[in-house]
Amino acid sequence: MYATLQTIHSYWAYFVLLVLLAAAVNALLGKAQGKIFGQKDLRISLFGLIFSHIQLLIGLVLYFVSPWFQQWSALGVSGVMKDPQTRLYLVEHPTTNILVILLITMGWSMHKRQTTDAKKFLRIGLFYSLGLLLLLSRIPWDAWL
Repeated sequence: MYATLQTIHSYWAYFVLLVLLAAAVNALLGKAQGKIFGQKDLRISLFGLIFSHIQLLIGLVLYFVSPWFQQWSALGVSGVMKDPQTRLYLVEHPTTNILVILLITMGWSMHKRQTTDAKKFLRIGLFYSLGLLLLLSRIPWDAWL
């Protein structure tokens, strides 16, 4: 089960990165070009929200069935925090990715309350871009590529 979930989590991450990048770029270009926030823009942003939330759910299940999770018992909190790789998998990666989901969700929620198209694009562009940057900072690149 672990290997299957890890594979799904890894491949789904490509979709998440692609859709988040598309949503962020689309929003920033829409703001810069003064476009109208239309159905296409709404759907791209919504797919970014949905794909990232699915990735979080897969990641949370993977976290608890992972062999890494047993390191909490084996090493204790101080042991986990002293080992950089264990800390990445058990603390930094999940915590940062939860913050990423929070930023994306905030951007989505805030855009709905805006009355002008420029502000809608700005909220999506800003929060999705920040989320994407945080996401890229905590990907375990050595294990993923």
